[in-house]
Amino acid sequence: MNRVLLTGATGLVGSHLLRLLIDDPRIDEIIAPTRRPLPEMRKVVNPVEADLTDVLRPLKASLDTVFCCLGTTRKQAGSKEAFVHVDYTLVIDSGLSGLRLGAKQMLVVSAHGANRHSPFFYNRVKGEMENALRHQGWPRLTLVRPSLLLGERKNKRGAERLLAPIFGLLPGHWRAVQARDVAQCLHDQAFLPGGNNVNIIESGDIPRHLR
Repeated sequence: MNRVLLTGATGLVGSHLLRLLIDDPRIDEIIAPTRRPLPEMRKVVNPVEADLTDVLRPLKASLDTVFCCLGTTRKQAGSKEAFVHVDYTLVIDSGLSGLRLGAKQMLVVSAHGANRHSPFFYNRVKGEMENALRHQGWPRLTLVRPSLLLGERKNKRGAERLLAPIFGLLPGHWRAVQARDVAQCLHDQAFLPGGNNVNIIESGDIPRHLR
């Protein structure tokens, strides 16, 4: 049985990825913990708790792959501490749970500019998250670093609506990217044979990784 863990299933990228995994005949079961119940869907096991950590710790079923699409903003989270909890702590906990349950690979949505030495808080937290995952010792770790994400959000982010037209014109890794393409990239990378222990896919390179 090919069983996967997906954290962040209600987000912009995670919701696209969830549909891809459901439609993939190679996937038998998707464990998708959320704070609010998902609609009933085939293949999906949906534990619901206010704090994701409370779901991850008691999980016992073996896993093959962990997908992590968790992410928020400082404004949306409400504080620096709450942002770090989502974008660092819960991501690390997702990885630790996956390793404990036998998963051999983890695929994560990070961010363009992730750097633990960055002077910018957001980029620094993303960089620290990546560094912590590297030290978990995954046989295979894929970090996808999108720039501004495009797509229909349930909760609109005003700044992103203003920035989207600008980022759509920027060159290289700065150019905005469709959330569905990020999800497709994560999905496709999970089934590629071999590969490096740590694989980093920058935003501008996402289109060429799509099958």
